[in-house]
Amino acid sequence: MMIMTAKVDKKKIAIILAGILVLIVGLVLLFGGGDSEPASTTVAAVANNDDRVKFLSSFGWEVTTSPKESSQVKIPEKSSEVFDRYNSLQKSQGYDLSAYAGQTVMRYVYQVNNYPGATEPVYATLLISKNQVIGGDVTDTAAKGVIRGFKMPKSPTQDVTQPSTQPTTEPTTGTT
Repeated sequence: MMIMTAKVDKKKIAIILAGILVLIVGLVLLFGGGDSEPASTTVAAVANNDDRVKFLSSFGWEVTTSPKESSQVKIPEKSSEVFDRYNSLQKSQGYDLSAYAGQTVMRYVYQVNNYPGATEPVYATLLISKNQVIGGDVTDTAAKGVIRGFKMPKSPTQDVTQPSTQPTTEPTTGTT
């Protein structure tokens, strides 16, 4: 029986493993994570009201040009069922509010004038941090209305996200 031994240089193995790791990270960054990328990853700079209206217009929404409400809101620090459902909607459009947990952000609410088949007021809400859109939704306040992402439906029943949990009254006007 023959026994062979080899002396292995730990430094060389560490360098080789580090090179392989760099290669793998480079490939992941180059080709992305496959289908795990959110539907929309557009980062929108919105420094003023005109930019916010333009952002909503980019999805096809015609909104009243001055917000119905503007206020500061605090993103919850702890997860809850309601927050998780809302953040799931945000993730589907390329945003993630959990990155802003505990932070106070601006909330702007605009009345939507061209929601397909709307019988009650519809509002678009933008959540803004440091002049960037970090999330938001479009809410149909009808009894069977829905909260949906920014993408406009092709018909009143297409792409329904979830029943509205918003009050059916118009938001109050805040400060701009």
